[in-house]
Amino acid sequence: MTEKKKPNGRLQGKIALITGAGSGIGKATALKFAKEGADLVLLDVKEEAMEDVCRKVHKYNVECLSIETDISNEIQLANAYRQIRDRFGRLDIVYANAGINGVLTPIELMDFDDWNTTLQVNLSGTFLTVKHAIPLLKDKGGSILITSSINGNRVFSNIGFSAYSSTKAGQVAFAKMAALELAQYKIRVNVICPGAIETNIEENTERTPELDRVTIPVEFPEGDHPLEDGPGSASQVAKLALFLASEDSSHISGTTVYIDGAESLLRG
Repeated sequence: MTEKKKPNGRLQGKIALITGAGSGIGKATALKFAKEGADLVLLDVKEEAMEDVCRKVHKYNVECLSIETDISNEIQLANAYRQIRDRFGRLDIVYANAGINGVLTPIELMDFDDWNTTLQVNLSGTFLTVKHAIPLLKDKGGSILITSSINGNRVFSNIGFSAYSSTKAGQVAFAKMAALELAQYKIRVNVICPGAIETNIEENTERTPELDRVTIPVEFPEGDHPLEDGPGSASQVAKLALFLASEDSSHISGTTVYIDGAESLLRG
């Protein structure tokens, strides 16, 4: 039987870690990276979803290690990185993509625990993902990507998103600090800010009835997605992630890239 060869793609020989890899942008990126020849490490809280991704990338003859991990839990994340070190000994690409919308409610009524949960997953989870990746990246350099959002950076009209938007703004600031600090190791750090994308993040979203009391009615022009007639797709974001992960973007670091079809230019 002829042995299958890996795709001769833009990520040939690279090892890529993706958080939130079981669905949405993470899943689409895993499929894109595998098609381009990268071996994968998938982190998510849903093991079955990751196993499904691993089955799908099997046709590309790449390695796929899935580790059930809550990125807001440093013990779990440190254990995941130990497994990566034992299996591969290095990383080339780290995509800190996992995140939640959290509870959407007026600031006055928001429970501190709900605020904290969103910050722990989105902002602290990003910090921990990057922190523990550095020892595996710094010898040969690499690319770190972070999924932020137009919310908290260009858009502030989504009432109830105060915790979420704060984490998304914080991710951009953190990425810029990291880009400068890690440049000496040839590690690039860039941020992807999607607008409306068809994913299942709404499954982790709780909207409280009290939002109706503080919602500000805003009437957007007809067709609030100027470039297309609706939200973008996870595969479109994955194409951007591929560019930023590959050598095609070798001189780009500390940069925030918006992928929203110009939506935020209307909604900001």
